Amino acid sequence: MPRALTSADRYVAQNRKARHNYAIEETLEAGIMLTGPEVKSLRNGRCSMNDAYAAEKAGGLYLFNLHISEYAPASHEDHRPTRPRKLLVHRREMDRLLGAVKREGITLVPLSIYFNARGIAKLSLGLAKGKRKADKRASEKARDWQRQKERLIKGKL
Repeated sequence: MPRALTSADRYVAQNRKARHNYAIEETLEAGIMLTGPEVKSLRNGRCSMNDAYAAEKAGGLYLFNLHISEYAPASHEDHRPTRPRKLLVHRREMDRLLGAVKREGITLVPLSIYFNARGIAKLSLGLAKGKRKADKRASEKARDWQRQKERLIKGKL
């Protein structure tokens, strides 16, 4: 039986730039088809989500450019670190996502990879619209103002 995961060791990798570069409209959870050595490598935290994205390929939803390092002890079963990995979502949900991508210029951005309570690797996907430079400045300004308000309130209490 797998041990209970705390929120601190739940996340394997997070795409920190995603929330800066995109306005996330909706998030959803998807499974990933992985090989054994890839799962071992993920458990060791050997993953990078830079430049990763999800798109349609051969009638399915795939994750591209996710870098999972090779697991050294499993040398007989090497994998390509950035190979396309199939995402496991329901057909109706996949059709809705791909329709939004084609229609509205929305992108599917991976936000984080984590292990759920049962020890299964999951991917958090975001339905996102790209931000312009002015949008990024505005969100940064709002974030700074929120911090200043909290400091002022703490100072008065």
